[in-house]
Amino acid sequence: MSDAVPKPTDPAQGAEQHEDVLIILPVRNLVLYPGVIAPLTVQRPKTLAGVKEAARTGRKVGLLLQRDAGVEDPGPSDLHSIGTVAAVLRIGPEGEGPRQLVVQGEQRFRVLDFQAGLDFHLARVEYLAPAPAAGADVEARALHLRRLAHEALELLPGVPTELANAVQSVESAEALGDLIASFLDVKPAERQAVLETLDLRVRLERVTTLLAQRIEVLRLSRRIEAKTREAIDERQKEAVLREQLKQIQNELGDGEQSAAEIDGLREAIAAAGIPAESLEQVQKELKRLQRMPEQGAEYSMLRTYLELVAALPWASLAAEHIDIGRARDVLEADHYGLDKIKKRILEYLAVRKLNPQGRSPILCFVGPPGVGKTSLGQSIARAVGLKFQRVSLGGTHDESEIRGHRRTYVGALPGNVIQALRKAGTRNPVLMLDEIDKLGRSFQGDPAAALLEVLDPEQNGTFRDNYLGLPFDLSKVLFIATANQLDTIPGPLRDRMEIIELTGYTEQEKLGIARRYLVARQLAANGLTPEQLSISDAALLRTAREYTREAGVRSLEREIGALCRSAAVRVASGAATAIAIDVREVEEILGSPRFESEVAMRTSVPGVATGLAWTPVGGDILFIEAAATPGSGRLILTGQLGDVMKESAQAALSLLKGNAAALGVDAGVFEKQDIHIHVPAGAIPKDGPSAGVSMYTALVSLMTGRVVRPDVAMTGEVSLRGLVLPIGGVKEKAVAAARAGLRTVLLPARNRRDLEEIPASVREVVEFKFVERVDELIALALAPAAAMSPPVVAATS
Repeated sequence: MSDAVPKPTDPAQGAEQHEDVLIILPVRNLVLYPGVIAPLTVQRPKTLAGVKEAARTGRKVGLLLQRDAGVEDPGPSDLHSIGTVAAVLRIGPEGEGPRQLVVQGEQRFRVLDFQAGLDFHLARVEYLAPAPAAGADVEARALHLRRLAHEALELLPGVPTELANAVQSVESAEALGDLIASFLDVKPAERQAVLETLDLRVRLERVTTLLAQRIEVLRLSRRIEAKTREAIDERQKEAVLREQLKQIQNELGDGEQSAAEIDGLREAIAAAGIPAESLEQVQKELKRLQRMPEQGAEYSMLRTYLELVAALPWASLAAEHIDIGRARDVLEADHYGLDKIKKRILEYLAVRKLNPQGRSPILCFVGPPGVGKTSLGQSIARAVGLKFQRVSLGGTHDESEIRGHRRTYVGALPGNVIQALRKAGTRNPVLMLDEIDKLGRSFQGDPAAALLEVLDPEQNGTFRDNYLGLPFDLSKVLFIATANQLDTIPGPLRDRMEIIELTGYTEQEKLGIARRYLVARQLAANGLTPEQLSISDAALLRTAREYTREAGVRSLEREIGALCRSAAVRVASGAATAIAIDVREVEEILGSPRFESEVAMRTSVPGVATGLAWTPVGGDILFIEAAATPGSGRLILTGQLGDVMKESAQAALSLLKGNAAALGVDAGVFEKQDIHIHVPAGAIPKDGPSAGVSMYTALVSLMTGRVVRPDVAMTGEVSLRGLVLPIGGVKEKAVAAARAGLRTVLLPARNRRDLEEIPASVREVVEFKFVERVDELIALALAPAAAMSPPVVAATS
């Protein structure tokens, strides 16, 4: 800025030419605010010279407060850097003595530098623009300040009516603050602090504080004056009433009980180990409770609050006994399979053992229902010897469920996190946040946003519950979250957690789980012993294959329970003492099979291909059916397909038309027939690009008459250049293929890296082949040309 202003030969002449150069008048005890008119007496030589120059040139002046009023000839370092630009309204006659001025403040300014070698102070300045006054926050502060000002004017004796009218008529919040600050009876330093506060909200708060202090002094002065005459009578009256109240409470027995309760609370608070900064506030609340009458509405609320504070585990830390060998044995005993998950948990526990003071990551188990996410958290707690608490978040749509309600509300409670810690009785339990993907949002707030502080190791050391009103340390809590899918978890919340995915179980894994856990649990639930009922492995496999279709084992356990109940009826009636259930008995008890393998039946005709799909509850197989009917070349899509899946069908048909000659298909047939692509289970919405190769295969099968091999499933996105592009959810899709009895899965070549994520039990029964182009896909997916059938074309009447 200094480079842009040429240096004039005469500094005074320069002040006339450049608006950023001001004549400075140092003042001792006056702080002028914008919009305020004030008298000013000047008598020091430099100040008089500055006034004379201002009168000669008609320029405005800048008023700066001295840091020390005792300095007779102040220099730049003796003056504050922020002052007020003032217009000189009237100048008294010039004489040998002091000169009288009347000035009006206009705008704040900041001194950039002083110019030396003059008879008066001249400085280059920066004008400070008025603070923006928009927003409800500023309006609320201004309204509060206006009310306080009216109250102060009522307390002051002999206040001019014009001053009250001026306060009432000021509309600008900034002008109101400056006007009220101008008539406050405070020290010059405090006035200067208000002048230097540029943020309007902070300035209004500062003026409000000063005004409130003066009002309190005025109130106290009035009360002292009023009470002086009645002091003796009031003290006597109070003493008599207190004595009467004490005798009444003693007669009723309430006095001793109340004193005992407060003493008990005091002892509990002292023994709770509350941090010093919070203990002081709690003790204040306890003293307030002691002064309250028991019949008051606030008494029970405050007592409940203090009881909660005393019951929280402020300093209680359970001893962790992390034995990696024991933890491995616990995980193996509680869970079948899940080798990678167990390995990651053991790594987690090993790091926690070697670095107890470190910040542990937040684990989030993601997988279909019934695969053991919640029980994994219980196993971790048992492995390290810590208490386990579970907080269900499914359907939570109120932020207060996490942060608690403020104590001012009737029936207020702390949030679920603080309540769980109170139940655990320790500051380092294993706290499971179940169904974190099912959080809601409403006008009552966003619980997911409230969880950001809970799950951030950098912030949760000072977590503040609204009900508690005190910082509580959550850094020692071992948080574990569970979810069925990641899509509904907000990005910032997902970023704070380490995602560990659990896939569905294969049939052999379900058999192992049923043999080790489910059968024994259902025998005990139905009052049976292993001697009274035995279920063969073949019967369990048939139950899993023909009566359930799920990634987890919940439905399987229900069906095993049905087998047990059937046996319980026979044992209880005395018809049998020892029952063995084999494959033949399963259908007699459970009825006709609910599910059967449709792969061979569906793919026995041209135009049907088996695809693989990902769902929030695990992988599943998907049939793509294609048919041709006489028409005009339209493409008909049914099965409640999403936009992406419809575009995949259009791309597959365009690719087929482009490769018609190579595949031996007459290109003219597309103009005479309509192509209909249908995906069964039409009541279920479907979307995604991974069915592109299945659609292309179904169309090629339809047009060439070659059936798709019944033991082959495929997944991948197809491009118009004939490339097979990578997709996601390979692990879940592979498990679904194995569960459906498929023996070959065709995957995009760029998904080869996902092969190691597929469970070993699946890789043993399913052969994975990788393709880069659709011609490789067709060669592997379709039966040999010798097995060709005529193209499937719907007949017309």
